[in-house]
Amino acid sequence: MKYRIAMWAIAGFLLAGFWALFAMAIFPSAAERMHDLWTVVCITCPVAIMGKHYPISLYVALVANAVTYGFIGLAIEALRKQLHQAR
Repeated sequence: MKYRIAMWAIAGFLLAGFWALFAMAIFPSAAERMHDLWTVVCITCPVAIMGKHYPISLYVALVANAVTYGFIGLAIEALRKQLHQAR
């Protein structure tokens, strides 16, 4: 179970890293393209909502997204374990 939760956290870390690299790659026209993708970014990287209003460093965003995905993974794995025991 702890390995699955770790995989969730790693997935969150990598996803936030992907969005950071994507934003850096399209930097000159980032306002137009990121505006179109903002809903997807907010769903997959919830710390981006706070980053829109307050300055957040890349490292804090990576760690915060990894922790968020870790908690989501913990909840899903706990529910999965309960459903598996009910069968």
